[in-house]
Amino acid sequence: MPWLIKSEPDVFSIDDLAKVPREPWTGVRNYQARNYMWKEMKVGDLALFYHSNATPPGIAGIAKVASAPYPDPTQFDPKSEYHDPKATEENPRWYLVDFEHVATFPELIPLELLKTDSQLSEMLVCQRGTRLSITPVEKKHYQRVLKLAGVKG
Repeated sequence: MPWLIKSEPDVFSIDDLAKVPREPWTGVRNYQARNYMWKEMKVGDLALFYHSNATPPGIAGIAKVASAPYPDPTQFDPKSEYHDPKATEENPRWYLVDFEHVATFPELIPLELLKTDSQLSEMLVCQRGTRLSITPVEKKHYQRVLKLAGVKG
C-alpha cells in the first residue's frame, strides 16, 4: 500500500533524506499515525514525501519503508522534545519505521494542484481537517501523482 508522509522541509526535507542511507521517522505523537507505522506499513512500501508548513506545501518525492517497526527511542530520552514520561522500555507507547530515499521530483507538486485535480481531490491530504503526518494513499492516487511528476511507476 502506498502512503503519504509529511515533514516540514526546514526540519527534514526530501533532500535531507537523499543524503542519508535511511532515516528513523521519529517524533510521531498521534496514535493513528503511529498505528499506521506500527501495524500497517511493510518493508518496501512506497510513500509520497510531502513538504508541510512550506510555501507552497506539496509532494516533493518518494520514500520507501526500510525497516520493520520498532520503538521510537526519543520517547525514552528526557532531553528530547518527544519524550513521553509514561513510556518505558518494557512498555513503549510510540513506534516508528525507517525510510529510504527513492526519488526527488523535478518540481514540487503543490497542494493547490492536488486539490484542483479531479483525480486527486479525494486524497486524504486534500481533505479539510486532515492533519495526520502519515496517511494511506489509494493506488490510483499514487499513480496519478507519479504521472503529474513525470516519473515512471
